[in-house]
Amino acid sequence: MYQQMVVIGRLGRDAEMKFMPSGEATLQFSIASDRVYSDKTGARMKETTWFRCQLFGKGAQALNEYLTKGTMVLVEGRLRIDTKTGGPNIWKRQDGTYAASFELVVGTVRLLGGGSRDGQHEAGNTSPAIVGAANDDIPF
Repeated sequence: MYQQMVVIGRLGRDAEMKFMPSGEATLQFSIASDRVYSDKTGARMKETTWFRCQLFGKGAQALNEYLTKGTMVLVEGRLRIDTKTGGPNIWKRQDGTYAASFELVVGTVRLLGGGSRDGQHEAGNTSPAIVGAANDDIPF
């Protein structure tokens, strides 16, 4: 069986590097993906879905300095489900409403540019374009 999810969005804050007890690097970041549509009255509506992402290994170390707030990325990975519910992680907010968190274990990150560094990730730049978590070679 196979599961693959592709999401394009912008980072909501700078990525955070951590290390597991084994010494393996892990990079955590959140991306927001927007959907713009018109409702029945013709009013323009915007729906934002947040995805919490986690990248492991050498890819995490390679991308740490590039994944900053506002950077547009394409991520590919698998959806991590809550083992209790079989769906997204669900919790109750302080105001009593419920929220859900969609989590991705990332296999590939593609920098699309347009970040907070005035587009330095655009094509032709020396920054990495693609980093695969399963790939042991850093692509730059």
